[in-house]
Amino acid sequence: MLLTRFAIAAVTLAALSLPASAQFAPPPAKPAAPRATAPSPRAASCHNGAGFDRFLAEVKQQAVAAGVSQRTISEASPYLVYDQGIVNRDRGQRVFGQLFTEFAGRMAAPYRMQNGQQHIKQHAAAFARAEKEYGVPPAVIAAFWGLESDFGANMGNLPTLKSLVSLAYDCRRSEMFVNETIAALKIIDRGDLTPDEMIGSWAGELGQTQFLPTHYVNYAVDYDGDGRRDLLRSGDDVIGSTANYIANGLKWRRGEPWLEEIKVPQNLPWDQTDLSVQLPRSKWAQFGVTYPDGRPLPNDNLPASVLLPMGRFGPAFMAYANFAAYTEWNNSLIYSTTAGYLASRIAGAAPMRKPAGQVAQLPFNELKQLQQLLVQAGFNVGKVDGVLGQQSRAAVKAMQIKYGLPADSWPTVELLARMRGGTAQAQPQATVR
Repeated sequence: MLLTRFAIAAVTLAALSLPASAQFAPPPAKPAAPRATAPSPRAASCHNGAGFDRFLAEVKQQAVAAGVSQRTISEASPYLVYDQGIVNRDRGQRVFGQLFTEFAGRMAAPYRMQNGQQHIKQHAAAFARAEKEYGVPPAVIAAFWGLESDFGANMGNLPTLKSLVSLAYDCRRSEMFVNETIAALKIIDRGDLTPDEMIGSWAGELGQTQFLPTHYVNYAVDYDGDGRRDLLRSGDDVIGSTANYIANGLKWRRGEPWLEEIKVPQNLPWDQTDLSVQLPRSKWAQFGVTYPDGRPLPNDNLPASVLLPMGRFGPAFMAYANFAAYTEWNNSLIYSTTAGYLASRIAGAAPMRKPAGQVAQLPFNELKQLQQLLVQAGFNVGKVDGVLGQQSRAAVKAMQIKYGLPADSWPTVELLARMRGGTAQAQPQATVR
């Protein structure tokens, strides 16, 4: 789950396209204690040249200072080994580059919606308790549960401690993963999991809603009353812990909506369609925004933003304050919008409308060129990678406003031609139906 953690926009969610029959699965078989892999000399540059063994000794000292027992340190030591393959995988991760309709079509497929509804019935008491205590609707919890692991069927198969300490030794997010390593040791120390039970993703996330260890320590709750916070096997613990995190970690607002599909008029002020712009629903209604079937929006002052994940010709949503919980969970707009949409479907919303026509998409090489031109124009788009992230979207909107184009944050051949100086021939755009 908690891609909020460091928001890996590169979640390996493609692996989660499992059959509708996917239900709870037992954790992977316990591996033998791993053997150390020689660390790369490059990884030590941020540790004053210290080798991995010396670095690990310092981490263990920090853990003891944080209250971890020597017994836990001893139990975990065989698993605290370096794996260059984990670091290579982290450095080579790919970000979301698909169209929203493609990603949501697969990840919010009807079987996952139905599976979510089934789990809400199966765990009705725990979901009801969580909603009463934390104010988080069952559909919201079930959507994250389904997206992150297909309800426990795909939690990862790598030793968590090895992943964490390897990423801690790497220099890019060393402090963060040192803290995550110490948090994992605290999980062991309080008796929730043993070192060999700690199996998860390569990025160190654990359990059926993929908590980083710091979130596990801070938000996991014992909802089934067995004395352990077990997010690998206990459905009740998963439900209560996920609700606790959403409510208290992501500041969910009890009783308020999160995401609704809408229909937007052709003359909407496109520069207002941005998550940073919140207007009362009554104002959006004055602009001509309605529900997809033409029903009017409520004439109230509830703040909301218009979200256009594929520009003005693609799907349109009304995003409320609670949608911030989704972008905190994972800062990929494609993932967060899909998670919010899936939750609405589990809660009973109709499938989103298909675009009236074809939605044009710049090919990868042209999108990358557009990013390069945006950088030359003084914008920070993050990595120039041919993927439309939120920084790129903001820069695209700014240039659309400059050139007097509809400012819907969606890159087009026309914008690219303008930024090239108007000299290049517009190339045919890739389309999605």
